[in-house]
Amino acid sequence: MTSAEGFDRWYADRVASPVADELVHRVLALPPGLESTSLLGGAGLAEVVAALGLLPGQVLLDLACGRGGYGLEVMRRTGCRLVGVDFSAVAIEQARQRTGGDFRVGSMTATGLHTACVDAVLVVDAIQFASPKPAALRECRRVLVPGGRLVITCWEPVDPSDERLPAKMREMDLARQLPEAGFADVEVVEKPEWRVVEKQLWEEALAVDAPDDPAVRSMQDEARRVLSHFDGLRRVLVTATS
Repeated sequence: MTSAEGFDRWYADRVASPVADELVHRVLALPPGLESTSLLGGAGLAEVVAALGLLPGQVLLDLACGRGGYGLEVMRRTGCRLVGVDFSAVAIEQARQRTGGDFRVGSMTATGLHTACVDAVLVVDAIQFASPKPAALRECRRVLVPGGRLVITCWEPVDPSDERLPAKMREMDLARQLPEAGFADVEVVEKPEWRVVEKQLWEEALAVDAPDDPAVRSMQDEARRVLSHFDGLRRVLVTATS
């Protein structure tokens, strides 16, 4: 699933599925009220907030924001101002129903924002969907003020030649790609403890009995795909400076 239309259907199914949301919220140990459509848990979110280093009144771009949950939580914790961009109009409409944040339809390669207009960019579990990835990283660099922070959570291949992995995952190499896009101070830190929680989520999803719930069926299909090559990916927290 890589198109906006595919994600529109996915978000529409998800908002109608309290079962899927309860499972994700419980296993990932998320803060109350955070609507997640990614795999970043509560402990990881605290690390992300620290890495962003935002001050009250500064501007955060939550890129590929989905329903806006992570960006809104960062805003609550730091007092920053929030702009959320996603290519799914359905996700943006759901995000706009929450208090706070300026949510807009746009893509990772074309945000529609002015140059040097945000202090930090956050991309949670979505950079692998960017096409092409170098253009998305350059867009992040363009909208950041000089010295601004980029924080990405994602996965990278243990072995880029592993043909079990989707092509979009085999392409991930941010230690090389971020400097090529103009970033400095690049750090890629492996987070195996996040991976443990992810595996628990997928395994519990497969045990749910909800055959008439399309969001749960989608999670179960994804769980089977992910678990088939689980050992081929490593979980990383990536930071860089513009």
